[in-house]
Amino acid sequence: MPEPPAHDGFYAAGADEPEPTSTRDVWRAARARRKALRSEIRRFTQRSRRRRIVWLSSIGAVVLLIGGSVAAAYSPLFAVEKISVVGAASLDPAAIEAALGDQLGTPLALVDTSEVKAALLAFPLIETYALEARPPHDLTVRIVERTPVGVIRSGAGYTLVDAAGVALSTTSDQPAGQPVIEVDGGVESRAFQSAGLVVRALPADVRAALTGVRATTADDVTLTLDSGLTVVWGSAEESALKALALSAAMVKNPDAASIDVTSPEVAVVG
Repeated sequence: MPEPPAHDGFYAAGADEPEPTSTRDVWRAARARRKALRSEIRRFTQRSRRRRIVWLSSIGAVVLLIGGSVAAAYSPLFAVEKISVVGAASLDPAAIEAALGDQLGTPLALVDTSEVKAALLAFPLIETYALEARPPHDLTVRIVERTPVGVIRSGAGYTLVDAAGVALSTTSDQPAGQPVIEVDGGVESRAFQSAGLVVRALPADVRAALTGVRATTADDVTLTLDSGLTVVWGSAEESALKALALSAAMVKNPDAASIDVTSPEVAVVG
């Protein structure tokens, strides 16, 4: 049998045999594959590098923005130049603004809340307050004033108090429109607490006519109006219903000497 012809390379056996592949062709194919692999690795590395650069640039921009904002907030660029007081009715806003004058020139972010609190303690009528920074230069103080419920008579004169028993002022004469409160146990007692709640629950027209409030316990609050009408209120419970019952009874019985609203469902007129 004749031997197959010799070749400088390799070939695959089979029915349809391809052309023989030389060693040089194999080397060239391997080099091409390595070149393609290096190109793909380079392309992937470049994409990763670009993504990393974009990511780092974004982080840097955010850090610079935050840092710049913080630095600006604590700089004289945002110093307090104007103090405004909102909510003052009985108080003089100019007096409060003057008391807070030490905060002028202070960066908004560095306003000393403890100093503000200490300055506002000089105004007993202030019940609560809130500070509102309004860049670049405005500081707003929103206050809620205490609501007086009447006066306590003593040797020192007439002391105006709110429902919590906080003394707001003392005068030698009884302030106009403020009833005299007479309770057992003073402003720390439950009788005073009940009386204060009752006064705050009164309709505006009844409150304007109120001249006296008496209570020996938390359950026997009695009111006196400038017309001479005596109102037996009882406790501070159901004050809203009692106020409605009182208003209705006063309309129906304008000449009544007394009205008992202890049970608001059935007002007793005397």
